Amino acid sequence: MNAKLRNINYDCDFCVVGGGLSGMCAAIAAARRGLSVVIMQDRPMFGGNASSEVRMWISGALGDNNRETGILEEISLENMYRNPYRTYPIWDSILFEIVKNEKNITVLLNCSCLDCEMDANTIKKVIGWQLTTQTYHTVTARYFADCSGDSILAPLTGAEYTSGRESRSLYNESIAPEIGDKKTMGNTCLIQARETNSKRTFVPPQWAYKFTEDELKKRFIGLENPKENYWYLELGGTYDTIHDAEEIRDELLAIAYGMWDYIKNSGNCNADNWELDWVGFLPGKRENRRYIGDIVVTQNDIASGGKFEDVVAFGGWTMDDHNPDGIRTSKPATIHHPTPSPFGIPYRSLYSKNIKNLFFAGRNISVTHSAMSATRIMGTCATIGQAMGTAAWVAAKYNLTPRDVYKNKLSYLQQELIYDDCYLPGIKMQMSQIIKSAKVITDGQYSENLLNGYDRKIGESENCWQGRIGNDIRVCFENAEYITELRFVFDSDLNRKTNGDLSTIADKDTVANYSLNQMPVHIPETLVKNFRIELINECGEVISSEEINNNRQRLVKLSVNKECSGFIITPLSTYGSEIVRIFSINAK
Repeated sequence: MNAKLRNINYDCDFCVVGGGLSGMCAAIAAARRGLSVVIMQDRPMFGGNASSEVRMWISGALGDNNRETGILEEISLENMYRNPYRTYPIWDSILFEIVKNEKNITVLLNCSCLDCEMDANTIKKVIGWQLTTQTYHTVTARYFADCSGDSILAPLTGAEYTSGRESRSLYNESIAPEIGDKKTMGNTCLIQARETNSKRTFVPPQWAYKFTEDELKKRFIGLENPKENYWYLELGGTYDTIHDAEEIRDELLAIAYGMWDYIKNSGNCNADNWELDWVGFLPGKRENRRYIGDIVVTQNDIASGGKFEDVVAFGGWTMDDHNPDGIRTSKPATIHHPTPSPFGIPYRSLYSKNIKNLFFAGRNISVTHSAMSATRIMGTCATIGQAMGTAAWVAAKYNLTPRDVYKNKLSYLQQELIYDDCYLPGIKMQMSQIIKSAKVITDGQYSENLLNGYDRKIGESENCWQGRIGNDIRVCFENAEYITELRFVFDSDLNRKTNGDLSTIADKDTVANYSLNQMPVHIPETLVKNFRIELINECGEVISSEEINNNRQRLVKLSVNKECSGFIITPLSTYGSEIVRIFSINAK
């Protein structure tokens, strides 16, 4: 560190390096439970590959009712409310404010982690350089998390890690290459187009790549197709995607501008009225270093459903294994090897095997290349981040190492995650004793589902109370109780297409191309908008009443801090549906 330049010191419980979706969710989860958190992000904004600097939309688990909830769903619902036309300036602001609004988080943007201090196998400090202020930031913490994607703390700390593709025989993975190598999935510089009401021309730079029709006939699917997002403009899998990043970027820019030249000037794409609206000069990365944890998740683990005892998150994307040659291959750009959805992701893959206080989340968790091709998807990474941040809180609360959380507090961690609306396949919520012994009286149907511990439809089991606007649910406790919090899970339509057109990408938070007839998205019609909460005494009389208006969240926690003998919840309106569904009620 240069002694002539300013240095600022921080002392906190938890330091998160990396501010993509996994790092954001980790920091928020820990901060909301009371940890002091510093998040160090090397970009000027949050979101990583989902931000306006890269512009890849968020995908996640496939299949009915498998949408990721928790913090990611909170972000998505807020975006639908505030950003119906899905513009990136508003999206970036939503990601920015959900982190900045947490009073326990100190934010260091434009700050690159470049060094650390160790005490044997324990990280004591990390050091970052903030270009905008020409300042070093030194963070001392009890626990550290690497959510950088590139796993910067691995070479700095000596944490065990791997990269590239394992040989088929190492883990008996049928989709792995026969001989292992250092090849990876590549990087992509995305482009974005906008339709206008008049003809637009495009003159490419001289250095733009010249595509032929034959090269793109298995790639480009058309500007009019809402699913066209140019993910296949990929390169770098035969390079080192970290150390060769600048060279890869230059080649990708030539490919990106060459792609638009083909679209506009080949005469094959019906693009007269379209113009190039944006080009990403920051490549989105898919793969490089992966940490080694107490378990390495393999293709076979995922194919069998990830039935681990220590499930703390889930995936459900295919094993989507991109060809390392990217756009240059004449073979398929990717192969989608099927997976069950959902499949479980174990806690033991989220902390270091040999560094005592190091967690990680995102595409760099302890998995093989083959398994990573399914777990790297951003919706999955966000849920992994929330699980890991919650685990850091458990570790701090009980003065444990990450490994000791697995040994001593696994069930506790899982229940805390479910309480925060993180779905864990095969595990149900343990309802509070207050609620378990309560009597529930409803005007609607299936009142027993409110207490069954499941917060979404699973298979043919609805797992919800269903009624109409104005119907109420009356919960009577066995005895008068001092209540600190009421918890509800409403129906945000986990299978949603929120502009009514099933052929579009209306379920995505962002879009790739902006057409003239683009429809706005809206809050799911099924979500409860306004509702009333009444506390009652032992005679069933109302002792306090409050209306909650303009709700736009699936998970709602209400602070109470009063003694009562029960409560009544009455849905007053939704965002359009006449039917009201509530998946869960709880009190503590």
